[in-house]
Order: sequence, then C-alpha cells, then structure tokens
Amino acid sequence: MISDQLLQQIEFIKEIDKLKYIQRKTKLLNSDRPENDAEHSWHLALMAIVLAEHANEPVDVLKVVKMVLIHDIVEIDAGDTFIYDTQKNHSNTDEERLAAQRIFGMLPQAQADELIAIWEEFEAGETKEAKFARSMDRLEPLLQNTSNNGGTWAEFDVPYEKVYQKKSVIKEGSTTIWNYAENVLNENVEKGILKKA
Repeated sequence: MISDQLLQQIEFIKEIDKLKYIQRKTKLLNSDRPENDAEHSWHLALMAIVLAEHANEPVDVLKVVKMVLIHDIVEIDAGDTFIYDTQKNHSNTDEERLAAQRIFGMLPQAQADELIAIWEEFEAGETKEAKFARSMDRLEPLLQNTSNNGGTWAEFDVPYEKVYQKKSVIKEGSTTIWNYAENVLNENVEKGILKKA
C-alpha cells in the first residue's frame, strides 16, 4: 500500500522540477548561457559546504544547505526578480509568500511547516545561518559576472556603488569572504569592468 504521505512528497518533487526552467539574468561562469534557478541553488549548496569554515560564527551547515536549496523555489510561481531591477523591489513579496504556501503546502504538514519556516528564516536574514546563506547567494553572481567581463553589470549598466551596496550583505555572514569579494570588486573597477557613478 502506497501512503498518502509518499504520494504528496512525490507530487512536490515533480512540481519543483519546474525550477530548472526559471532562467536567471546571470550567466554561468565563463559562458554566455543564462543560469537557471536549480543550477544556482545546487552551486550555493556546495559553496556553503566548502566555505562554511569562513562563516563569522559556526553554523549548522545542513540548515544553510536547506536554505540555499529552497530559497528560490517560490520563483516557480513568482518568477525571478533581477537584483538590480529598477522597477520591482527585490525584497520578499506577497507573491512569493503565496508561492511558498502553495508549493511547500503540497508536502505533508510537518515537512511543509519546516520548509516554510526555513524559507522565512532565510528571507528575514537575521540568524547566523541565514546571514551565511545570503552571503553565498551574493557571492556566486559576483564570481560569474567577474568571469564574464562584467556580465549583467555591463549588460544593464549597473554602477559600482549599486553592486557594492548589494554585495556588502556578504560581510554579515563572513567578513573573510567579504574581504575577498571587496578585493574582486576593486579589481573590476581597476580593469574598467565596473564603473563608478
């Protein structure tokens, strides 16, 4: 006999396959192909495992991995909002909250509650795990845009000051990684990839 719990879990697993179709603006490292949300989440999960020793405080790595794997699932319904979008705010929206309720709500109640709580914790960005997870989320596109001669920064004419402001979130999770990121940003300015306003 197949349990209802298993059937719910399988339906959720099939639903989240849609994450592979959500295209991001940022391109893969050294590539002109846009990254999709599933690739982004996978990359962040491995980054979190590899870089956890650099967190400002010891973190629960499994919790961070859960955060980065599920943080963009809401984009199945809400779509990806470009971090430098000038029309739409890149902060948590009612649309994303409804998406979280619908998609995670496909799971058995206890699992749905856990994943919604983890998603909300990531969005709030207040715990040490959320801060480190958000550091990973801001570091990956920095590496990609640097490898692509400015990538979306150049494509959308994003000034250094705006990039710096968005990337400075990294220091809340890891001052060590922020020091690295800040050096990379300065190198991009020196090379003329990022332009100061």
